[in-house]
Amino acid sequence: MRSIFKRGKEQIVPITLITITLSFIALFLVLPLVSIFIEAFRAGHALYFASFADDDGYAWSAIYLTILCALVAVPLNVVFGVVAAWCITKFRFWGKNILITLIDLPFAVSPVIAGLVFVLAFGKSSALGSWLIEHGFKIIFAPPGLILATIFVTVPFVARELIPLMEEQGTLEEEAAVALGAGGWSIFWRVTLPNIKWGLLYGVILCNARAMGEFGAVSVVSGHLRGSTMTLPLYIESLHQDYSTVSAFALATILAGLALVTLVVKSIVEWKVKRS
Repeated sequence: MRSIFKRGKEQIVPITLITITLSFIALFLVLPLVSIFIEAFRAGHALYFASFADDDGYAWSAIYLTILCALVAVPLNVVFGVVAAWCITKFRFWGKNILITLIDLPFAVSPVIAGLVFVLAFGKSSALGSWLIEHGFKIIFAPPGLILATIFVTVPFVARELIPLMEEQGTLEEEAAVALGAGGWSIFWRVTLPNIKWGLLYGVILCNARAMGEFGAVSVVSGHLRGSTMTLPLYIESLHQDYSTVSAFALATILAGLALVTLVVKSIVEWKVKRS
């Protein structure tokens, strides 16, 4: 009897912690996500789909611009992340810690501050910005500025996934390949890349999710021009301010759906990693 009572007391702590965790997730994660879909379809399916077919084409313009920013930012950050992680983990050089700190900079700096920095650097008031405008290159309040801001805020994701993974793997396999006469590209494609493929995919997933959902930095450099410089998060905020609640929630389901897909793919990748 005492042993049963003792086991019951021992189970109180884990049960309490699990209950608190599940309650927190349900209140702050699941409930808002479900509410988005409820509000989007509250007025019926017809009005939901009508939100994507506005006469001015602002919704599709915002979707296109969001996809464009992700299509440019993610591949560039993949290349940078792989190169940076390879340099940091496979070579010894002066300034390695500085490079790691710079990679983490977007985590420490507010996206709004980053947007302001781009405005100062490429706006009309700067020498570089005015020179670019004179030669027909507009950065601020134009799609290139949105892409630059997106690249900045998503820089750490791929590199930060690969650096600890490649440090754990060490350099023994690469050194063995060198001893056998393999070249640099051959080592990368046949040794390094197969070892980091799941970590790389995980970083790409996180990078893409952040690129499509970024608000702060792109808000500063966009100028909020409908049909020209508004990504999907900015357009949703604009619709909400105009009291177009149904349309705002309808478009928000795209980002919510992206979040769900990201979680599913993330779970699959983690499962693959555990099996490998």
